[in-house]
Amino acid sequence: MATKIQLYTAGTPNGHKINIACEELGLNYNVHKISLAKNEQKEPWYLDINPNGRIPAIVDESVSPPQRIFEGGAILLYLTSRHDKDNKISFPYDSAEYWETVEWIVWMQSGIGPMQGQANHFYRYAPEKIQYGIDRYQTETKRLYQVLEDRLESQEKKGQGLWTVGGKYSIADLACFSWVEWHAWAGVPLDKFPKIQKWKAVIEERPATEKGVNIPDAFELREAMKTKEGEEEYAKHHSNWVMQGQKADQEKHK
Repeated sequence: MATKIQLYTAGTPNGHKINIACEELGLNYNVHKISLAKNEQKEPWYLDINPNGRIPAIVDESVSPPQRIFEGGAILLYLTSRHDKDNKISFPYDSAEYWETVEWIVWMQSGIGPMQGQANHFYRYAPEKIQYGIDRYQTETKRLYQVLEDRLESQEKKGQGLWTVGGKYSIADLACFSWVEWHAWAGVPLDKFPKIQKWKAVIEERPATEKGVNIPDAFELREAMKTKEGEEEYAKHHSNWVMQGQKADQEKHK
């Protein structure tokens, strides 16, 4: 394959969606695991690729000069624009479905991603439990899930299936799925979202999904959530590097 992409990623919702997209498109890509525990995403060499110091990021070496792209939503749009000419998981540029896809990706990136991320933080990582913070972000995540639930129900009623846009699986679904897959970690059950449950189960069955969520490491959260002890150990391990990273940022930005 002519495509050659350098993918900088980690086992998080933001990383998973790009891993899965690369697999869906059958791209030739090299995985570079970024150690969040070691704050590698803040090292100068990586900041040259992603000045925001977050994952994921890509460098597409199949174009000249190589194209750097960071931010998950931007990467999804770039990959499908350049490498999905048959619109396997996208829609033709400037079609109604294309712009609806953009809407839902931006909605995810400005809504579910940051709100559920904050729910994760206050529910799992914060050194002291602040109930207001937990309630605030879990409630907002649930509100956003209801928006997605209503959209899927509406699409199904219109004969579009349980897909966010255009009657087929696309990056609009993938973008949202990457966070919904981590719903339990945020303390947000899916009991009240039957359409989301069905939609999630179908996406999980796709081979690209199973491979993508296990890059660059095995998706340990699934196993950890099976027992209370595993859940607590997973939280303890990850809260350590989350708080270390926050402390480093606080020192730098006094």
